[in-house]
Amino acid sequence: MSQTRLFSLKINDGFFMPMLGLGTSAPPQVAKSEVEKAIKRAIDVGYCHIDSAYMYQNEEEIGRAIQMKIADGTVKRGDLFYTTKPGEDFFPKDTHGNIIFDTVDLCTTWEALEKCKDAGLAKSIGVSNFNCKQLEMILNKPGLKYKPVCNQVECHPYLNQSKLLEFCKSKDILLVAYATLGSDLRKKWVKKDNPVLLQDPVLNTIAEKHRRTPAQVTLRYQLQRGVAALAKSFNEKRLKENFQVFEFQLTPEDMQSLDGLNRNMRYFEEDS
Repeated sequence: MSQTRLFSLKINDGFFMPMLGLGTSAPPQVAKSEVEKAIKRAIDVGYCHIDSAYMYQNEEEIGRAIQMKIADGTVKRGDLFYTTKPGEDFFPKDTHGNIIFDTVDLCTTWEALEKCKDAGLAKSIGVSNFNCKQLEMILNKPGLKYKPVCNQVECHPYLNQSKLLEFCKSKDILLVAYATLGSDLRKKWVKKDNPVLLQDPVLNTIAEKHRRTPAQVTLRYQLQRGVAALAKSFNEKRLKENFQVFEFQLTPEDMQSLDGLNRNMRYFEEDS
């Protein structure tokens, strides 16, 4: 069995999604060349799940890095799971540059994604930031052709999404967590008065017990819950550390303690 398959979960369309993914958003001050280097480092480490978006404005560099690693034999295209999202051109703006809001028919939008899959433009299709009610709208849609394979949401010990996770599991939809390590409080869309997750005393006590970093424990927590976890780092040392989450296990007591950290607290502003 390949390493990719070993560290992956089968999603409801028959494909496999690697449980640990690399987030690729980067602030404007990070050079595009650094993103390209980071992707190549990540693939060398073993990352096969890469999460991006048009709005990150670095997909060209990511694509170039992937092509290079395929060309040098490090990885095969079939081993990679690449996620993207619609771009800024999908957000119409008025003459003042303000986004024009309108009622969106989620079912009609989903039908468009189904057509993309049928046309071979995407192998798997999923959703992001959906609650249970919104998922039910899609699942109960007359003529549904494909179920969402995943629902990508903010998820970490301070917002463990336990009810949403239970619902997704019951519908064979994989929950994918972003902001797994909390978030950089310097970012403009992040609430500034929130506590720093990786400084949590309970989390650090568990990390010390296992001789691991708080980040590793946080990621391992998600994997043991059956949640795919996205972690963003362009630092080679942290890329390697994060990938070591497959080398240890948390005890049931550890998991219970981490469950107890939930405070339904979001780092990302809901109107961002």
